[in-house]
Amino acid sequence: MSRNPPGFSSPAPIPAGQPLPHRKVIRGWLAPLVERRTAHAIALLVFDWVVFAALMAGTVWFAAVWAKLLCGLAAGFMIGRLFIIGHDACHQSYTPHRGLNRVLGRIAMLPSLTPYSLWEVGHNVVHHGYTNLKGVDFVWAPLTREEFAALSPMRRALERAYRSGFGPALYYLVEMWWHRMFFPRKTYLGTRRAEFVWDGVFVSACALAWIGGLVAAASATGQSVWLLLATGFAVPFLFWNAMIGFVVYVHHTHTAVQWHDDKAAWGRAAPFVSTTVHLTFPLRIGALLHHIMEHTAHHVDMSIPLYQLEGVQRLLEDALPGRVIVQRFSWRWYFDTARRCKLYDFGRRCWTDFQGRPTSASAPAVA
Repeated sequence: MSRNPPGFSSPAPIPAGQPLPHRKVIRGWLAPLVERRTAHAIALLVFDWVVFAALMAGTVWFAAVWAKLLCGLAAGFMIGRLFIIGHDACHQSYTPHRGLNRVLGRIAMLPSLTPYSLWEVGHNVVHHGYTNLKGVDFVWAPLTREEFAALSPMRRALERAYRSGFGPALYYLVEMWWHRMFFPRKTYLGTRRAEFVWDGVFVSACALAWIGGLVAAASATGQSVWLLLATGFAVPFLFWNAMIGFVVYVHHTHTAVQWHDDKAAWGRAAPFVSTTVHLTFPLRIGALLHHIMEHTAHHVDMSIPLYQLEGVQRLLEDALPGRVIVQRFSWRWYFDTARRCKLYDFGRRCWTDFQGRPTSASAPAVA
């Protein structure tokens, strides 16, 4: 849990009826809490890598298939934790040192096979710069009824699968990793840089080394190559895709979250607060996710390190009562959200089902 520095005092709560302060003012509240600690950051990265490596060794060491599978699933979860560290480093919020952040970020993102520079552009510039602005932010961007009707039958079936509640792994694997991270075409990226290519080559070489190592281990221990590739590579990678697909979905999909197709209206709606969900869990599960679910704080100020997010999120919710969307997680809530949040009606400012019938209240227009 984050501790406030000596002499720090929280801002007075701003009633819901009053105008929201400018983002710079809110960031000023948080400035005393933005402390980046190099030793702490490196220790977290080393710990997560050690656990990940031990779990990968477990997929080779254990003879029982259930034990191999369990290690593979846990390794997938650790890939997610490592990626969250890389995500922080990519925002330059992990340590005070830019060059070190770029090195640590690439190391942390390796198991997820994520090219650092491509993630930096798609996430930092596009997603954070234009969160929930249709036509710019592409992360889980909802279609309109007209756009959905214009799709081919196969593409409509794919969209139904993505929005079913069971589709996060497929969505992230296809729409994010394959199309936008793994040597993306200019159609998806809009530009090309040598750095993008070299980062792609780097993660591809690491993937080949990972697969090659498992093949060599299978040969040396007399195990099935396919079983070891399944439990030591496919299962962790697919679990990671399901995990990140779920995380980015629940961060910005909620019946109370509004999407926009007009930049001026989007800007007036204070999107750094209004488009983001703080999802809470029992048993400190959020802490196991490096506090990535304290997501309002992250969108208000990307410079806040993950090990400070919990305290900052609490400050924001105290200072802005009724403004921050806080949702207690349950599978019932999740699948109800997936059932209701299929398409978006930008005219009525509400979510709809695939037939265009409203499934949420119309969001108020912002003058």
